[in-house]
Amino acid sequence: MNTVLSTYVINTVLLVFSVCLLSLLIGLPAAWLMAMCDFKSKRFWSWAMILPLAMPAYVVAYVYTDLFDYAGPIQIALRDWFQWQTARDYWFPDIRTLGGAAIVLALVLYPYVYLLLRSAFSSQSISQLQSSRILGDSAWQSFYKISLPQARGVIVAALALIAMETMADFATVHYFAVNTLTTAIYDTWLGYYNLSAAARLSVLMLVFIALFLFIEKANRKQVKSYSRSDTFNQGALYTLNTKQTVCAIIYMAIVFFLGFVLPAIILLDYGVVYFAQAWNQAFIDYSLKSLMIAALVAGVCLLVGLVANFAARQQYENTLAQAPGQAMAAGYALPGTVLAIAVLIPLTQFESLSNRWLNDWIGYTPGLFLSGTLFAIVFAYVVRFSAITLGAVREAQAKISPNLDKASLTMGVGFSRTMQKIHMPLLTKALLSSSLLVFIEAMKELPAALLLRPFGFETLATYVYQYVSDEQLEHASLAAITIVVVGLIPLIFINNFATHDKNNSA
Repeated sequence: MNTVLSTYVINTVLLVFSVCLLSLLIGLPAAWLMAMCDFKSKRFWSWAMILPLAMPAYVVAYVYTDLFDYAGPIQIALRDWFQWQTARDYWFPDIRTLGGAAIVLALVLYPYVYLLLRSAFSSQSISQLQSSRILGDSAWQSFYKISLPQARGVIVAALALIAMETMADFATVHYFAVNTLTTAIYDTWLGYYNLSAAARLSVLMLVFIALFLFIEKANRKQVKSYSRSDTFNQGALYTLNTKQTVCAIIYMAIVFFLGFVLPAIILLDYGVVYFAQAWNQAFIDYSLKSLMIAALVAGVCLLVGLVANFAARQQYENTLAQAPGQAMAAGYALPGTVLAIAVLIPLTQFESLSNRWLNDWIGYTPGLFLSGTLFAIVFAYVVRFSAITLGAVREAQAKISPNLDKASLTMGVGFSRTMQKIHMPLLTKALLSSSLLVFIEAMKELPAALLLRPFGFETLATYVYQYVSDEQLEHASLAAITIVVVGLIPLIFINNFATHDKNNSA
């Protein structure tokens, strides 16, 4: 508190604010264009704009550092062209700053704003906008007066999600040497071996997370709007002319190129040039281990989501029955570093008591049978990612009329049989999409894996980050490409699912 804590807090606040602002500036126009406008190549850009979400931020950070650093190709070319000799002869922005970290994080996190606002704009009443135009408002005035206020709750929810993702990020800020609360926890724990101080810093982070959640929920309760169901947006309100189409495509092409295409091209180039070094037994082993853990976590989270929601469904009039699911859903808000401490402390205490008890009774001490094994990683992942399946199943199950349950029960069919015959077929898409999301999140998770992995164990994320830290991403390029490719699957599925639902509603 007397030395560096204020710096950690200020950097964290500035980073969160910058990433949220940049993400909103990038994602809001794209969402409006996709929901309200018709132009050539719209279908391509509707899914292209979500692809940066599959790119790990620390990989993008390495790519841009490699490009824009003093020894990178851009500055080398500038020195050759203008005959500059040293860095003192010219000024060039430093990528390894808080601003650079904010830009990189915004390029991979803006799809949260884009997806949520695209859905919100598509669900708004088109008759209100048409009435506004008839009364003399321009397109901009209609957007500012009608669409934007109605989407305020969604904007706050999206920015709260981005703020939590920014606070949870460790690899990017650590690589850029930006000291935030997340890096402080990591350095205090593994650098100074002071777990108690790291735990106290975690509590401070939880205060910020609780604040974001409170703001999001309070805003959601205050903002309510209602429209006739037959006036929802079922098509494009505006048809862009040639000049407007060119401007829209240029804007989206720049964002898509910077957030996905450029990093993907460089990764593919690394993969081809350094294929012999990247394709090795370590890559194969870590890929199999990551796939195994991700599949296990997805299966457990799916089971947790089903059991918790089915139990709450059976006791839907009992408020206490809803509490376990709501409590488990809060785990997604926990950053990986905080979650690692929250998991490690009780596990080690339980192991200490168990070892002492077993030694007294049978003279055997199993050691770190929980915190020193894969159980710790799987348990932490389930705590964090079960919120995805819980929320998806809850939202899908809410659309199933309780009358179906009552009719089934009056016919003598038990609750478990009702779940099997009625609910499960109707929940197939929600189960598939949520489990895919959990799978890719588990594949990409880095902070919790770094802190909880057993000795000598690596996942693809930790494997890639080690080479990124050593400025040698090319030697782990195939591992990075694997993470990106696996991440594209659920994104494309979700986009197709959302588009299909919109077409059906139309």
